[in-house]
Amino acid sequence: MMGGGQLGRMFCHAAQAMGYKVAVLDPGEPCPAGVVADRHIQARYDDHAALDQLAAQCRAVTTEFENVPADSLNYLARHCRVSPAGSAVAIAQDRILEKAFIRETGVPVAPYVDVRSASDIDAAPAAVFPGILKAARLGYDGKGQVRIQTRQQAKEAFARLHEVPCVLEALQDLKREISIVVVRDAGGRSVVYPAARNEHRTGILAVSSVGARGDDDRLQEQASEMARRIAQRLDYRGVLCVEFFVVGDEKLIANEMAPRPHNSGHYTINACIASQFEQQARVMAGLPLGSPDRLCAAVMLNILGDVWFGGDANADRREPDWMSVLAEPGAKLHLYGKTEARRGRKMGHVTCLGATAAEARGVAATVARALHIPFGN
Repeated sequence: MMGGGQLGRMFCHAAQAMGYKVAVLDPGEPCPAGVVADRHIQARYDDHAALDQLAAQCRAVTTEFENVPADSLNYLARHCRVSPAGSAVAIAQDRILEKAFIRETGVPVAPYVDVRSASDIDAAPAAVFPGILKAARLGYDGKGQVRIQTRQQAKEAFARLHEVPCVLEALQDLKREISIVVVRDAGGRSVVYPAARNEHRTGILAVSSVGARGDDDRLQEQASEMARRIAQRLDYRGVLCVEFFVVGDEKLIANEMAPRPHNSGHYTINACIASQFEQQARVMAGLPLGSPDRLCAAVMLNILGDVWFGGDANADRREPDWMSVLAEPGAKLHLYGKTEARRGRKMGHVTCLGATAAEARGVAATVARALHIPFGN
């Protein structure tokens, strides 16, 4: 596993449950995946000696976040099976390449322009204003993104982003956001999970619901077909998440893709026959894909470090009320083993299960109150 964060940790649990041993390469000490892996190689992702060590010990290598250098994955591919391939990850790492690729597959995207200089903003069509200026690389959880109304504001935002390559994307009449997790193996076979309906706060995923009110079978079918098309054109092998905006009169446009398991797919651990992390291990090992079928309705609540402060900006740090959370029979708590709770830091999640969407939301509402997490009706 390249990367030692919480996604790597959950992969370790899934792979070890299937009888595999896992080595993690990550520069951090400690790191969430490293403390549960069978081996932690503490090194930079571009350290060739460490990569040689990883390749010598492992028959297959995968990633848990998209900013692992594609060159490192290409290097590893000379010695062992790598999924996803460096070529696929390189596209997902750069919004300019990503937008162009998705558009070339025929999947709709919002109107946008590439921005490499202020002159590109001057030449941009009026259709991209108002919009969002997004850094092409290393942006996540809303970082590296600035909403703008005018051409002048876009130029000022570009300067604040230190004039790194960006895309300027037109704001949309956004109704909601959904995401699709698709899994594709080396033989081209694929399975798709039920779409998650996502809610963000300050750019960070807060709630993902499956089996919630307003689910649309037509949108599920369309989004699944689009995600499969993207994975096929990438010749993708592994777990891929594609995020979509539902705009206007229920039209889908692709927002971005993540070449790894995704936060919005965490519900699969408790609510599906095979989780996204189990599927990741299956693809690596050349095993048949598992079933993505959902067993019940689910609402996933993201737990940020803010929970340790009880929602009070001036409060001292204190342990959250886990007793009340675990008193709910439908609540499944997952903590990531991080030693320090900081505001905005992802510390864990709770998956709230129910036979119906209403029952799952009822559990989520109770858990949210106990943890002082905002949760709508």
